[in-house]
Amino acid sequence: MKYPKLRELKEALRSFFSRPYTTRFPRCPHRPFERFRGKPEFHEDDCVGCGACAQVCPAGAITFRDEIRNGRARRVFTLRWDTCIACGQCEANCITGKGIILSREFDLSTTAKREDLIQEIEKDIVLCEGCGEMIVPQEQMQWVARRLGPLCFSNASLVLFYLAGPDASIKPAVKQEREFLRSDRIKVLCPRCRRKAVLKS
Repeated sequence: MKYPKLRELKEALRSFFSRPYTTRFPRCPHRPFERFRGKPEFHEDDCVGCGACAQVCPAGAITFRDEIRNGRARRVFTLRWDTCIACGQCEANCITGKGIILSREFDLSTTAKREDLIQEIEKDIVLCEGCGEMIVPQEQMQWVARRLGPLCFSNASLVLFYLAGPDASIKPAVKQEREFLRSDRIKVLCPRCRRKAVLKS
């Protein structure tokens, strides 16, 4: 007969009289450690709507669509917590570093509809004053202008938008075929229209 080692007996007695290593969840709420990757959440005031999070999401939990609704161009982001794998790529690749952050919340079990596990935010889109096409979200344009500082004055679209304030070029422009004039260079234009305006002048 093989007798147990003294070390194993010591460990067994110690674990028998000590508190359990695991938490008492769900009887008691569990508090994860500081760097725990839990449910991601959009912070609407810090998000600029660039779409980097949607491009790097391996599970496809973040999507966006551009649409014109009620006379305004909008970019609508949809974050699905039911398909998110909490990899942290969205937070790591956010250009502001604060637009989407993984919280420490992990208990997402629900008996309700899956639509309850969705977060949506909307951002206004800047429109080209030449052709009316969508360019980028207005907050992204403002963020780029602030980041560039005095260097933004090398781009006419950035300068005009930066000086005009938050309501620049939100109303849809009328699509029309016309010749660009020299004065059209000082407008908020998409790359295609800016090329035409520069070549014509």
